[in-house]
Amino acid sequence: MALDKKVQRRNKIKLRIRKKVKGISEAPRMSVFRSNRHISVQIIDDTKGVTLVSASSRCKEIASKEGINKIEQARLVGTLIAEKAKETGINKVVFDRNGYLYHGRVLTLANAAREAGLTI
Repeated sequence: MALDKKVQRRNKIKLRIRKKVKGISEAPRMSVFRSNRHISVQIIDDTKGVTLVSASSRCKEIASKEGINKIEQARLVGTLIAEKAKETGINKVVFDRNGYLYHGRVLTLANAAREAGLTI
């Protein structure tokens, strides 16, 4: 089954970004995934190949809040990932937009994580 052109284009951009963005133990990679309904983020140590922390709009804390729009969901996920990262001792990350434009929900998530104390 062939992927549609939009997905192919994003995968091409994603590979181009991943050539440059590497997560190390001092500054792991913060990777964002955005679907039509939800947004999720992982903090990954690429040297070990391990996900250290993750958060999603499907988490109990965010999913229980009804009537919020997707931008607000992204803001809540950004603050949640920053809190979880601080608990595990992560203060600095490298941002991986994963082929998405740095705009809208991706931008809101990154700004919320910065405001919550994470250095990007």
